[in-house]
Amino acid sequence: MTAPLRYAYLHGFASSPASVKGTALAERFARLGVTLEQPDLNQPSFSALTYSGALAALDAMDDAPSARWCLIGSSMGGYLAARWAELNPDRVHRLVLLCPGFEMTSRWPGIIGESAFARWERRGSLPLPGPGGRIVTVGWGLVEDARAHPALPEVPCPTLILHGQRDEVVPFEISERYAAARSGVRLIRLDDDHGMVGSLSRIYRESADFFGLLCGG
Repeated sequence: MTAPLRYAYLHGFASSPASVKGTALAERFARLGVTLEQPDLNQPSFSALTYSGALAALDAMDDAPSARWCLIGSSMGGYLAARWAELNPDRVHRLVLLCPGFEMTSRWPGIIGESAFARWERRGSLPLPGPGGRIVTVGWGLVEDARAHPALPEVPCPTLILHGQRDEVVPFEISERYAAARSGVRLIRLDDDHGMVGSLSRIYRESADFFGLLCGG
């Protein structure tokens, strides 16, 4: 008997379940009769966020052992989707990763600046824009914990990556190299930036089709 499927959208860093992409996709999936769950990955809080805390939130969401997941993850949420699938290969059916935040710890100095990154480590915290744009002091534990996880998780299931070629946060080339090295991963290049808000209709169509939810899919 085929296991029932559940669907979830995993938001990115400095975002929340109220994200623009997550909300728009949930509305469109609802028209297909599909609930797109949106867990809060800012665990135990955005200030004290860690990968391990976010992964624990996914563990808590996975409360029906008879079902398997189709996950859509954006940026950090894309990394977490891939990592959770790697840790729980029997729980995930398919993955859609949007500009997945691979190689986070090596990219951070370039994003916030070498001096700010060094100050973050030295002081143990750094003010950063959080969900809704509010400035929140984020602990260095995020980086320490991230370093305990692989920079490039190995996905155990069919995976579709959609990545903006003008991404200023996660270079497109990271996904390009990742997909080229893995036979089960397909990459679609989009003419967009990291937010990919202008590609929402394409993201919805590609995701729904990949999950087999569209007619003929």
